[in-house]
Amino acid sequence: MNKTLAFLSLFTLFSLRAQEAETKEKGHTNENKFRQLYDKFATPNKYHNAAGAPGVEYYQQKVDYLMDITLDDKNQRIDGTETINYTNNSPDALSYLWMQLDQNIRKKDAPALEKNGSGVPPLMEPKNFVKNYMDAPFDGGFNIESVKDAQERPLPFMINMTMMRIDLPRPLQPGQQFIFNVEWWYKVNNHVKDRARSGYEYFEKDDNRAYVIAQFFPRMCVYNDVEGWQNYQFWGNGEFALEFGDYEVDITVPSDHIVEATGTLQNPKEVLTREEYKRFKDAQTSYDKPVFIVTQEEAEIKETQFSEKTSTWKFIAKNVRDFGFASSRKFIWERQAIKLGGKNIIAVSLYPKEGNPLWEEYSTKAVLQTLETYSKFTFDYPYPKAVSVHSKNQGMEYPMICWNYGRPNEDGTYSERAKFGMISVIIHEVGHNYFPMIVNSDERQWGWMDEGLDTFVQYLTEQEFGQKYPESVGMLDAYPSRRGSPSKIVSYMAGDQDFISPIMSNPENVYQLGSNAYAKPATALNILRETVMGREIFDNAFKAYAKRWMFKHPTPEDFFRTMEDASAVDLDWFWRGWFYSTDWVDIGVRDVKKYSLQDKPGPNVNKILETYGMTIEDLPPMVFMSEKDSLQENNVTIENSPLLKEYLEENPSNETAILPKYIYEIEFEKPGGLVMPIIVEYSYADGSVERVTYPPQVWRKNDVSLRKVVATDKELIGVMVDPDLETADIDTSNNSWPKEEIISDFEKFKEKLKG
Repeated sequence: MNKTLAFLSLFTLFSLRAQEAETKEKGHTNENKFRQLYDKFATPNKYHNAAGAPGVEYYQQKVDYLMDITLDDKNQRIDGTETINYTNNSPDALSYLWMQLDQNIRKKDAPALEKNGSGVPPLMEPKNFVKNYMDAPFDGGFNIESVKDAQERPLPFMINMTMMRIDLPRPLQPGQQFIFNVEWWYKVNNHVKDRARSGYEYFEKDDNRAYVIAQFFPRMCVYNDVEGWQNYQFWGNGEFALEFGDYEVDITVPSDHIVEATGTLQNPKEVLTREEYKRFKDAQTSYDKPVFIVTQEEAEIKETQFSEKTSTWKFIAKNVRDFGFASSRKFIWERQAIKLGGKNIIAVSLYPKEGNPLWEEYSTKAVLQTLETYSKFTFDYPYPKAVSVHSKNQGMEYPMICWNYGRPNEDGTYSERAKFGMISVIIHEVGHNYFPMIVNSDERQWGWMDEGLDTFVQYLTEQEFGQKYPESVGMLDAYPSRRGSPSKIVSYMAGDQDFISPIMSNPENVYQLGSNAYAKPATALNILRETVMGREIFDNAFKAYAKRWMFKHPTPEDFFRTMEDASAVDLDWFWRGWFYSTDWVDIGVRDVKKYSLQDKPGPNVNKILETYGMTIEDLPPMVFMSEKDSLQENNVTIENSPLLKEYLEENPSNETAILPKYIYEIEFEKPGGLVMPIIVEYSYADGSVERVTYPPQVWRKNDVSLRKVVATDKELIGVMVDPDLETADIDTSNNSWPKEEIISDFEKFKEKLKG
């Protein structure tokens, strides 16, 4: 019996490896695609636990701001004073504080302007030639007038590029607060001309400007258990790591301007006309349609006023990580209410007439849909409002407010591309309220943690938008999402490896940021949801992550661990492949063989017996199977195996067993590096189709190819891998058996010429 078992083990081994290597190979480390990620993950600790949740001693700092801001429209300048109350919740004594001076990237001699290599281009638009080689560089960095403590005593400070260190008179102990003041100003840039995240757009026809203002004040850096002070300079791509706190902000602007900002307006009666105030109040309970606080006709009148007076708009925001505002006399202003989690939330749209009719039709609808869908997949929106501001060439997010592009032609017409582009960017930027404005990942280090997660839920929202507003998609089957569907990432993953980076890369160091930090992680999560985990399991885990890290600072490991902890699905293989490598998916059908029963061993069995010095007599009675030279050869019949027939007759308990008519061996191959489930569709001669999904673990012992047996009473006529294109397979030419002949466009052209 032992000898028989040894033979069977050796037979299996022999099937996998025909013969041993003549020379002994060198040893190797564990490169199995299913090994755990202990070598990549940070060690769990009391701040970030092994389940992916905040640890028992998790902490974060609190920063409160009291600001007085003045917008000088005539000179395009912003002046500000801020009082900062910094609370040290860490276990460490801090001898200095770090602040971000992101506007310093606009200084005329900013190192970030020279961060990329360049040469002489062979052609260039005249405006770019003038900008690059003739214009004096714009100087828009911070001018720090003073840094003082609460008693108005100067504090020593040092500026290093986009960072400012403030030395404290004595170390700030755990639990203590430090209050200090900063006075500053800077020149506002034209964001259309220089493609910046913040600034103004100039409208030459009516000599007006529309301001979208952010990164406009010195902001406290994050101090945490992961890296101490966040000290990565702002180079342009990596965004912002910020602390939560409360804001009280007074914004002084020309009195004919309309202002929206992070937070709740405290003095609407003072800054609005009587009619505007009435509409403002009406909008608080208008759930069916927007209320126009300022109509287009009224905005067009304001465009001509150019008031010399000023008004101060007062905003208060609780538990936010940043502050932004928009201001212009050109703004049309609409607001609509929605109930979420028992609370009244206001969806707001702000846009000049140049945005119509597109913005009036779709902006507020997109905001409302975003709040509904994102809340369903994460948590109920906790803030009082969400604002969408129209701004040319923009797509940028801040707490409760964001800037979005999408402008029709001057005659009011617009393309489908412009429409869907506008709706998508509004959904994306409003969605950023959830990631990273609330689930507050470090954007400076891990761009994908906000952009990728946001783009994924954006995809879900777009699909629901198309379902809710079918007129918006017209004759299309669904909303035409640009990112999220597996087929949309194939060209990137199949591209030149010299220009592809792992998702787990700093956003400053990648070649194709949109594909790397937005599209690929969004696609990966969509595949997890639809193909690997299933919707219910995925959705529960994703929501657990979002709720665990509301108003906190998660790391990548926190996301990875939570998704596994809340689902009981080991995903280390998935994270390793999709997030830590640039491997791609390519799974196909290598071969299909047909087998039949035999009453004696075939050549393969005899060869193995000979190799191990055994004879047929050393084996117990066996059922032998033999590969047929042709798939059309005889089918499985019991008469070919008297031994099997005898066994069935002597074991009546097996009387319900049905002998399959056909036995096929399907060999799958994996030229690509990524392991994935094998989704396969078997087609039979009677017209029936069978869909089977083999789990990704089938690749755990052979990362190149594997075989599966199909025993059936129906003749197999076709095999198709990934029939619905849900795995991002970069090469579908090997996905079918019999192999489908692919006719090139040139061959099609030649056939057409032949007539």
